[in-house]
Amino acid sequence: MTARPLLLLTVFLAGMTTMAVEMAGSRLLDPYFGSSLIVWASLIGLIMLYLAAGYFLGGRLADRWPHERIFYRLTAWAAFWVGLIPFAARPILRLAAQGMAGYQTGLLAGSLLAVLMLFSVPIVLLGCVSPFAIRLAVREVERAGHVSGRIYALSTIGSLFGTFLPALALIPNIGTRATFFLTSFVLLIPSLVGLVLADRRRAFLYLFLPIILTACALWQGNTPIKETERLIFETESAYNYIQVLDMDGVTALKLNEGEGVHSVYDPREVMTFATWDYFLIVPYFNPPPYGPERVGSLCMIGLAAGTIPKLYTTVYGPIPIDGAEIDPTIIEIGRRYFAMNEPNLNAVAEDGRRFLAQSRRQYDVIAIDAYRPPYIPFHLTTREFFEEVRRHLTSDGVAAINVMRTADDTRLVDALASTMLTVFPSVFIIHEPLYGHDLGNSIVVATNRPAQVENFAANMPLLAGHPVLQEVARRAAPHIVPARFTGPVFTDDKAPVEQVVHSIIFRYALGRD
Repeated sequence: MTARPLLLLTVFLAGMTTMAVEMAGSRLLDPYFGSSLIVWASLIGLIMLYLAAGYFLGGRLADRWPHERIFYRLTAWAAFWVGLIPFAARPILRLAAQGMAGYQTGLLAGSLLAVLMLFSVPIVLLGCVSPFAIRLAVREVERAGHVSGRIYALSTIGSLFGTFLPALALIPNIGTRATFFLTSFVLLIPSLVGLVLADRRRAFLYLFLPIILTACALWQGNTPIKETERLIFETESAYNYIQVLDMDGVTALKLNEGEGVHSVYDPREVMTFATWDYFLIVPYFNPPPYGPERVGSLCMIGLAAGTIPKLYTTVYGPIPIDGAEIDPTIIEIGRRYFAMNEPNLNAVAEDGRRFLAQSRRQYDVIAIDAYRPPYIPFHLTTREFFEEVRRHLTSDGVAAINVMRTADDTRLVDALASTMLTVFPSVFIIHEPLYGHDLGNSIVVATNRPAQVENFAANMPLLAGHPVLQEVARRAAPHIVPARFTGPVFTDDKAPVEQVVHSIIFRYALGRD
């Protein structure tokens, strides 16, 4: 291989590495900080800042030392630092986990900033590549524009590969840490070859770089992604970092930052004694008489590992249930660890809103349990979404959503209830008792027919003979209130869900500090 093709190949791989670091970096942060717009903005913004510094530094270095050996030293060190990122971030992320568990704002923010600073060295060095390569490749001033255009085109095409390869192939199949290491070696190999061609005597001194990286990769390969007590299983999918935990005999599903439990399974008990139970009694806001025999179908948006469909099947029998879960890996885990094998459950790996838009069915109950802050899919909170939900309800169907709140902050609950009131004739809220905790959930229920809060009490006698329904209704009855319009209304054009969620979290965290 001649020097010029190797130079162009290195430019391409440097561009690929830059975007691969950004994509893998987001997944490195997910288990600790989630994937909110704030996290993404912080990551993208700082990487752009580091690249700007690299462009400036690379131009200065190239003018002062326009030598290939300097160029390949820069790319070798950049590749080395990329491979070190998951290793060096580990103790910082451990502190972040402590901050998240205790809602310590300063510790959490400091950990995030420290991790983002880890990206500074490799990204600055990668930013040096294009201006340095242009300086080396330009032989005639008259061709400077052609050469620079070619260099930046190659770098950009490499960035395109670096965007899609980690997301579609590497992270789901080999994991985030291995993606960092593999990307590092892909750039390191041509860098070492370039060093051998340009400065053979000193090139051998750089052989310690792949040795150190290999040692780090082997060491981290035997450790969990996120150290958690009672861990049964963990994996990374194209959508989530997933954990399955044993919580005193109850199997629990946690995702990403892991502060919320998304599904539970206890083979010894029908009820969960948590928020999921309340979904069982949402049909009884309909005008009386409305008994259990009238509940004949369920659509579950946010299936997770199937806790609510299992409850419905146990209580109402093998009624048809469609469950939409965007992550197919979670569906597999539900079947493997949560006995999600009900023959009446049709589990579909699809975004919930897209699933409804394509479906021609109508349901007696549409349950939506995708609202697990701090990170909520905004497109499942808008007026347009709830209009789609209502179109798929039977004449006396109901929709119910699970929403987080704190002991003294119900802004998210109120906003979603207000949004639903613009679509449905009646909306009610079941505030789950907090039992001494600061954080809890509310179930917001919307009926397709006009209803009164008194309907629930009038239908309770019809639950005789169904002890689970009777018990859940008894627990819920004192905590039911009719929703009132307080605004704002979320729409597809404007839904500041994350802004509301983050203000709730910061207010709660600051109150505890």
